[in-house]
Amino acid sequence: MPVPFFDIHYNLDEAARLSILARWARVLEHGGFVNGPEVRELEAALRAFLGVRHVLGCSNGSDALVLCLRALDVGPGDEVIVPAFTFFASAGAVARVGATPVFADVDPETYCLDARSAAAKVSARTRAVMPVHLYGRAAELPGIRAAVDAAAGRRVAMIEDAAQAIGTAHADFTVGGFGEAAAWSCFPTKNLGAPGDAGFVSSEQEAIAERMKRLREHGGGRQYYHEEVGYNFRMDSLQAAGLLQHLPRLVEFNAARRVGAQHYARLFREAGLDGEQGGPISLPELTPGHAVHQYVIRTRERDAVQAYLTERKIGCAVYYPLGLHLQPCFSSLGGTPGDLPHTERATAEVLALPIHPGITRAQREEVVGAIAACYAAMPTAARR
Repeated sequence: MPVPFFDIHYNLDEAARLSILARWARVLEHGGFVNGPEVRELEAALRAFLGVRHVLGCSNGSDALVLCLRALDVGPGDEVIVPAFTFFASAGAVARVGATPVFADVDPETYCLDARSAAAKVSARTRAVMPVHLYGRAAELPGIRAAVDAAAGRRVAMIEDAAQAIGTAHADFTVGGFGEAAAWSCFPTKNLGAPGDAGFVSSEQEAIAERMKRLREHGGGRQYYHEEVGYNFRMDSLQAAGLLQHLPRLVEFNAARRVGAQHYARLFREAGLDGEQGGPISLPELTPGHAVHQYVIRTRERDAVQAYLTERKIGCAVYYPLGLHLQPCFSSLGGTPGDLPHTERATAEVLALPIHPGITRAQREEVVGAIAACYAAMPTAARR
């Protein structure tokens, strides 16, 4: 049975499509295609959902990071500490504003920025630290902040990369409201995905939010008057309309992801594959508040398992196959193999399995059954 890694139609049943079309018809009628009333409505809805004072829609998650960096005056000559195990946009945004990304290692269990590694990377030029809430799990922000500030002997700005964290919660802080600013993505495959490209920023601080609002529209507070050089990072009203349709069901869909993750864990245990029971596969820890953007297993036989699943048309993906410190575009920064061992081991072992809410129990059983068959066919000597 083929199992898609992701199916964009899981939240686009007939009723949802008709509702989106009706919302788009209203946009066509009023003609406010960019930063129109739907964008303001979405911003208000997201403020309530996240529990953060300020939310501003923008063009995409990558541009959202740039807005956060610029609003904190990060630029040439500055360094920003970034985990090496994350999507390229985290470090790419730092380079886009002319600053230097400094790569730190991740915790081998959570895949989020390791506080001790981040603290070890602090220098006199450190302007900010950018923890990533990877795969929908909240990074331990208070510990990171305490370690980095102690190493710097001063307050270091924090930007939360929350691109994969819509709906993520933590008992000790508000995701998207702990750092000075946070960037979010609404790419179609995210837990809250737009019918196109979109993102938003959040902050508890009014001055930072106001500056991001100006920067989003060419650095101007009013039309044709510009306090600084900004960007065209505005959100399309059509995207906001689509997100307004999906947002009311986000809690339901995130709960479905958690149910799917729990089902996977049971299936792996029953198949004798769970690493905690002596099996060859490490399963992700499902902590309270985990939004399960990705369900990522870990195995030293990753490449063989991926090839086996792919041959049987079972979707899977590697997030991410190469640490940012080893990317060719950052070679001038001097990263070499062995610098960040937890990142490098993760890049060789992680494999994401289908987890979106449209995946059925039978499909998850097919996935785990295929992985079990892969190991059954694998000579014991081939296991590392």
